Amino acid sequence: MTDQRSLLKLHDVLLVDLDGTLYAGHDAIPHAVDAVVDAAARGVRTAYVTNNASRRPSEVAAHLGELGFPATTDDVMTSSQAGAALLAEQVDPGAAVLVLGTDALAEECALVGLKPVREAPGAVAVIQGHNPDTGWRNLAEASVVLRAGGIWVATNTDLTLPTPRGPLPGNGAMVTALKVATGLEPQVAGKPGLRLVREAVERSGARAGLVVGDRLDTDIEGGHAASLPTLLVLTGISGPSDVLAAVPQQRPAYVAANLTALPRPAVELATDAVRPGWYVEAAPDGGVLLAGDGDGSPEPGLDALRSLCAVHWARGGGPYTLRTDGDAAAGVATELGLVTRDAQDVGAATGA
Repeated sequence: MTDQRSLLKLHDVLLVDLDGTLYAGHDAIPHAVDAVVDAAARGVRTAYVTNNASRRPSEVAAHLGELGFPATTDDVMTSSQAGAALLAEQVDPGAAVLVLGTDALAEECALVGLKPVREAPGAVAVIQGHNPDTGWRNLAEASVVLRAGGIWVATNTDLTLPTPRGPLPGNGAMVTALKVATGLEPQVAGKPGLRLVREAVERSGARAGLVVGDRLDTDIEGGHAASLPTLLVLTGISGPSDVLAAVPQQRPAYVAANLTALPRPAVELATDAVRPGWYVEAAPDGGVLLAGDGDGSPEPGLDALRSLCAVHWARGGGPYTLRTDGDAAAGVATELGLVTRDAQDVGAATGA
């Protein structure tokens, strides 16, 4: 008999990303508040795990509370905390570290016994987190420290940050500028690095945690790094085409439109099997054929995506060539934004 337990029955703590998963800018994502409140009522707490190092945990908790999420400061785990802890393990107590980020990041460094500074002289390390005011002079000071042999910790390497105006440059964009200027690579504390997720598991007491997020290259890969199951919600950065073409370490165990899926049977959200009403066949030329109509599913498009993932990933995955057979299949492929050609069209287009 198929296991019909929900995600909330299978997991005791939700390790949830914030930007793009719970809110975008100052606004909660539709249904997210109700979903988290409902999970708490069912005995599943939420740990708020964010790569954004620009705000204090107390500020993040206050913002979440204003939006209606049940959150205390102790429920919030930021990449600034993980980054400061990682750096403190590698330098002497009281060492001067150049902070390329906000005052919130500087405070986390002070809390672990380091001396935050803003200029290069005397600094033995650089810690870099998102700050919308970072400019050339800040990067120049950091470059001097790094070229002198300083340790470099990045709180995260997200290239973009989801906002109501669309994706804007994230900390990873500034990290890339320093990488190009110095030829060096930072240690990464936030997702997909292991440190932040590991600390979130330890602090939350999770025995069966579920990593939830909107980005394949941070949230989902970070879950894989921690050997935890993952749920991707399509409310932020990564979309259906990204999911289908994902590399193994970025493939989610479950895919959902949003957090309202949490009480549903996990098997319905899984990406490891073809869903009822759909037929998927892998072709020798690397193509994938989708046919069927979803058999009355309330979300035929997502069931088609889960089915495609199951077959495409099983044969290796990567860039895909999708063909559809029938109006229903073509319709859901268009809805999902997947590049397709009719099943009879030999010159199929390639999506990535």
